[in-house]
Amino acid sequence: MTFDALGLSDPVLRAVAETGYTQPTPIQEKAIPTVLMGRDMVGLAQTGTGKTAGFTLPMIDILAAGRAKARMPRSLILEPTRELAAQVAESFEKYGKYNRLTHALLIGGQSFDNQDKLLDRGVDVLIATPGRLLDQVERGKVLLRDVKVFVIDEADRMLDMGFIPDIERIVKLLTPLRQTLLFSATMPPEIRRLADAYMINPKEVAVDRSATTAVTVADAVAIVPERDKRAALRRIVRAEKVASALVFCNRKRDVDILKQSLVRHGFDAAALHGDLAQETRTATLDSFREGALTILVASDVAARGLDIPDVSHVFNFDVPYNPEDYVHRIGRTGRAGKAGRAITIATPDDGKSLDAIQRLIGRRIERLDLEGLLDDSALEDADRPRGRGRGRSQSRSNGRNRGDSAPEARKAAEKPRPDKAPRNGRPAPKPRPAADLPDEPVVGLGDHVPAFLRKPPR
Repeated sequence: MTFDALGLSDPVLRAVAETGYTQPTPIQEKAIPTVLMGRDMVGLAQTGTGKTAGFTLPMIDILAAGRAKARMPRSLILEPTRELAAQVAESFEKYGKYNRLTHALLIGGQSFDNQDKLLDRGVDVLIATPGRLLDQVERGKVLLRDVKVFVIDEADRMLDMGFIPDIERIVKLLTPLRQTLLFSATMPPEIRRLADAYMINPKEVAVDRSATTAVTVADAVAIVPERDKRAALRRIVRAEKVASALVFCNRKRDVDILKQSLVRHGFDAAALHGDLAQETRTATLDSFREGALTILVASDVAARGLDIPDVSHVFNFDVPYNPEDYVHRIGRTGRAGKAGRAITIATPDDGKSLDAIQRLIGRRIERLDLEGLLDDSALEDADRPRGRGRGRSQSRSNGRNRGDSAPEARKAAEKPRPDKAPRNGRPAPKPRPAADLPDEPVVGLGDHVPAFLRKPPR
């Protein structure tokens, strides 16, 4: 089937043809005619299958006739992250180039004044994150009574990020006479209840079992000790000959730490997470999308819906807390029919999380054989933890675990120490001769063995 058979107008078909797409994906083939009919719809498809075009293309045709009023958008699209919202805005620019439709992007980190000017002129399509939209509503800059098409994109991510109460507030501001579209890769019970409460006899369009991974992605898992994860990641990246890669961490703090480690070892890497300024996030993402950046270390802010077709690899530096996030993360590669590779670096303590992921996707994940890939020299990692103290040296913090040999301990004991002032009227202890040292160092006491634990001379 081609796009010509879906009932789209000539201006939209012309714009689609110029992008190079000739055949719709399964979700587009089923969703576009349903949206054009004006029905409420729940669209379920694995990530990377073109859900965004599944609602942007028919919306352009629906909104082609009519004109927006000041501060009263004709359609509303909610996105969980700023990056996704910006990506949807780009889709409207690309596919709506031959239609005179206006759109506005309401996301955090941008000036209210610029957004106010766009809203005052009137917009046909309003693309927003829930928090910034409610801010503008409370300021009296947006009225939602004229919204005819309402889209909740990445609904399960909205649930994970705690946006469901905000969505319920927004829905109450809309007119009941509207078309509601809900798109997601997974369908947990909470989202099902949301659909039942705010949609009228919706048609469910599913092209694959919920929470399945794309067949174009070959995934594997490597099991390494916690302290060796960074060295393992570097060796795997070099062995895989990565062209472009997303590396996911569970915590924003770890994103910055891992990015600094990769840069220190000569990799071209940058960080992306929610605490960065919007200008920095946009510039970093654009650089990665254009191929000027090889490795993007990110939190789950980049795990949903981002369409970057040329990502060759995805690395899970941390096993995701939520099994469904695994589907979204590895879905950033293997897009548009291209082959992708996804590798998860797990520790022996991650067994339960890996089992939950395998139950969700309905299969076992291939075990990556590290023999020959990682050797002893690979795990001599300058990034290893240096103890819990502040500013503690490597020799002091790691001496307890490195198994220093007896000759090295004797050398340390023979080295003269500076005399210290008497404490409590007692003179400073004199260095003990090497013969008084035990045959093996006392484990867990660092480089120097206290005198009261040394064996007496025979």
